[in-house]
Amino acid sequence: MTATATTTRAIVTGGASDFRPRRSGSREQLISWAFLAPFLIAFVLFLAWPIIHGIYLSFTDQSLTGAGGGFVGFANYAEALTDPIMWQSMGNTVWFTLLSTVPLIVIALLMAALVDRGLPGQWLWRLSFFMPYLLASTVISQIWVWIFNPQIGAANNILKFFGLEPLAWLQNPETNMLSIVIATVWWTVGFNFLLYLAAMQNIPPQQYEAASLDGAGAWRQFWSITLPQLGPATVLILILQILASLKLFDQAYQMLGGVASDTTRSIVQYIYEAGFVSYRFGYSAAISYVFFALIVIIGVAQALITRRKKEQ
Repeated sequence: MTATATTTRAIVTGGASDFRPRRSGSREQLISWAFLAPFLIAFVLFLAWPIIHGIYLSFTDQSLTGAGGGFVGFANYAEALTDPIMWQSMGNTVWFTLLSTVPLIVIALLMAALVDRGLPGQWLWRLSFFMPYLLASTVISQIWVWIFNPQIGAANNILKFFGLEPLAWLQNPETNMLSIVIATVWWTVGFNFLLYLAAMQNIPPQQYEAASLDGAGAWRQFWSITLPQLGPATVLILILQILASLKLFDQAYQMLGGVASDTTRSIVQYIYEAGFVSYRFGYSAAISYVFFALIVIIGVAQALITRRKKEQ
């Protein structure tokens, strides 16, 4: 009787202990899904559904006015791939990316090196370097429109001081892209500066102390210690900068007053013009996904190059 009762009690106890974690785990899953539900709903409404709907629109002749909407297959993509304005806009975007990426990396690196070396009043330098990044694109655009003003702008006053001829910076097709690049570098270099500064401050100071004991000067320390250890930060900044530059629109559109220029029209601006000026939503969506394919190709190429360098 005693052994049977003990066995029965053990079975009952074991069974209860088996069921309790399952009930607890099920409850925890419900709580987890309850916390995730608002974010999942926002993800579906504002990211997943627009992507799916955009793909659908790219296969239709939908208009902003509500007309059309019929299925046209790959006609929009075929037109986009043979559209000279689209390829010109793509070329302008790539050209802007090439012009802006190099100075945004080099200048940010120099700024971070100066602050990291212990300039007096570091808080003021950090604030002044990062402050432009906090301003809105409309503010930045208006500041530089006044700076590049042909009559009273500071840019031409500087040229006159050095005995050079004044320029119509934003009106001249040969200089308007350069003007946008200068404004963009001044506006966004502060973000790269902070990333470089954070990476430099993570380098152990003992390495610099050992190098100085071996007779290495400041330049040799920077070249042999600082730069090699900034490799991961440089790769990160390069990827972020390329992706940001490919999305050129705000400052170019605002600095030129919304006027489409053959030398400054970016691919994003052409997407805007196709959808909201020409009212061709379907064609605009097709251009968007051609541009998206280009970004994916660039991202995959960067990932392969980075992986190969790590392996080497």
